[in-house]
Amino acid sequence: METIPTQSLDAIDAAPSGHSHTGKRLRKLLRPDGKRIHIAASPEEHLRLTRTLPNIEPDDNFEVHIHGSAEHLEAVREIHAHHEQRRAHLRNKHGSVYEEFENVKNDLDNLANELHNLTDHSVSFDANFSKFGYDAHIRTKDPDSSASSLSEHHEKKDWEAERRKGQALKFWKKPTIRQYWHKGLLWRASEVEEVASFELFIDLLYVGIIAVIGDKAAEDPTGVGFLRFTITFILGWKMWSDLTIIISWFDDVCQRINVLFVMICLVGFTLNIVQAFETTYIPLVSFYLAQRLFNAFHLFWVSYLLPMVRGYMIMNVIAILVPSAVWIASIQVEYPKRIALIWIAIFIDLFSVMGIVAFKRIAESRNPNFALRHRDWFDFFPAINIEHKTERTNAFVTLVFGYSVVALLFQNKAPFGINAFFGKAILGLIQAFCFNWLYFEIDSWNLHTHAIRRHYVSSMAWMTAHLPFIMGYILAAASLSRLVLATDCHDANAEDLTEAYISNSQSGVPTGLRWFYCGGLGIALLCMTIISLCHIHKEFDGQRLSKRYRLPVRVFVAIILIFLPLAKTLNSLQLVSTTTGLVALVLMVDVYGSTSIYENFWKCTACCKYRTECPIKKRLLVEAVKNGTTVKLEEVGFGVGEGEEKAFGNVSAETPKTGSAAYCIYSKYKQLPS
Repeated sequence: METIPTQSLDAIDAAPSGHSHTGKRLRKLLRPDGKRIHIAASPEEHLRLTRTLPNIEPDDNFEVHIHGSAEHLEAVREIHAHHEQRRAHLRNKHGSVYEEFENVKNDLDNLANELHNLTDHSVSFDANFSKFGYDAHIRTKDPDSSASSLSEHHEKKDWEAERRKGQALKFWKKPTIRQYWHKGLLWRASEVEEVASFELFIDLLYVGIIAVIGDKAAEDPTGVGFLRFTITFILGWKMWSDLTIIISWFDDVCQRINVLFVMICLVGFTLNIVQAFETTYIPLVSFYLAQRLFNAFHLFWVSYLLPMVRGYMIMNVIAILVPSAVWIASIQVEYPKRIALIWIAIFIDLFSVMGIVAFKRIAESRNPNFALRHRDWFDFFPAINIEHKTERTNAFVTLVFGYSVVALLFQNKAPFGINAFFGKAILGLIQAFCFNWLYFEIDSWNLHTHAIRRHYVSSMAWMTAHLPFIMGYILAAASLSRLVLATDCHDANAEDLTEAYISNSQSGVPTGLRWFYCGGLGIALLCMTIISLCHIHKEFDGQRLSKRYRLPVRVFVAIILIFLPLAKTLNSLQLVSTTTGLVALVLMVDVYGSTSIYENFWKCTACCKYRTECPIKKRLLVEAVKNGTTVKLEEVGFGVGEGEEKAFGNVSAETPKTGSAAYCIYSKYKQLPS
């Protein structure tokens, strides 16, 4: 019997027993030409092996590939084809002995697989792919190390000992990047990144920030008030989004210090919002710059500790320092000339990082040499954790919806408080409920691919659209709090309110407040349309209205809402009623469109309705099938040709069938089986 060359055993060095279900991955491969291939578990290990292997194997007859890369896949396919040929040669030369050996090996493999599933099987990736969409360019890495060994993650563990073992609290540890891009692959930690408690603590502070900014805008519904609202909210949003990205990128003790410092800056920033355009502009910008420059220092420190992402960290530092210089210059310029510098600085703050990402992507696609020339700078690219980003964004949107509900509350002192004030508050509550339903249930339901995972353009559009969406809704909610207290309609007496709310009550609705309210709702609805377009949603057979038909309804309603203030004859109750009806209409269209035509809208879903595309009278069909019998089409007045009869057959009340000639179902008296 022919002997297998001993050098081929190097190709199964991670599976010494010869079975395929040991739970370990291959660390070495051997090409048919004799060249050795070393498999690195991560880009960090690839760099280490590239530096150390020339000293260990001086003949240079080796290659180093990253696990899961295109080079690794090509090498495995080549070696696989080579061994397939060897197997075919052995089968032809030793037929009966080979078949017996194969049967024994298959039995052992099946048993080894069963033992692995019963004892050691573990999932290396806990993230919920089905929620955000599948992606073949994702690899997992060990969160506690640089993943120096692929096989260690799947070795047997003493789970009883692991259960008793605790973890020591570390005062300091080197920052680690949770996820990053490298050569088209996304490397990320295998565990799910949960929202930390201190992040929720920050959200509590933002409740107050939103209330201060919104209430100030409602007090001054003018162009200057809108300008103040826009600038101050964008600055607060930028501070929040910076902290979210830093927490998503890194996992170290400096996060806590950064969080505490940012919260101190947020408190100082909030205390200077109301008089920012009069006397407190300098302290407002100072607290904002303190947070931004501290963030720049943190990124620069990380670039020193982690050379693999040094290029991108330095680019982010520059993207912070440039607008910071513009902010400092704006302090030296008097109002209103400083407005131009403010918007230049805001534009750079919001879109500089997106510009870096877009420039890198476009340059690499149009000029392949760009990636080679700037390999040391952009070979590793920190990525956003999709679970953390969506959870944090959802938490912020929940805060906004919560503010809109709290802003509606007032104190009544009338003996019977069911009046116009109460009615407008309830209508506002319905509005908030509809928006919440649309955002969290309709647009986030049946996701095939989330915008962040779909494409970098859709990812940036999704993140950018949230800013005007939240701003518009806060502006509308703050204005609605004043509309609820307006006394320009029947059964709205100011004496029914307590003294604290009488001061905020008005006998009429200012034009600016109308534009704030209706324009804010319209912009929020338009941005929700963009957010929904960024996702790829699943479709199902029989859907009443697909997304491409439902979203235009949102656009039309949003346009109506934006121009609704032109109807100046509407009082506060009529205005709130109209907007609530329009928003509810959008929700009803989306809910109706998300149902199936195969399910009765009002009756039991197990029943089927009468639906026909053939010229059979309903009365004749009812008489024929009311007893549950199978009938022929000829007997109910519908002639079927010879070729059609074979394709269609008979029609039954219990087992309806379709054919090329007709499609008839009626089960009013019989319930179809599930």
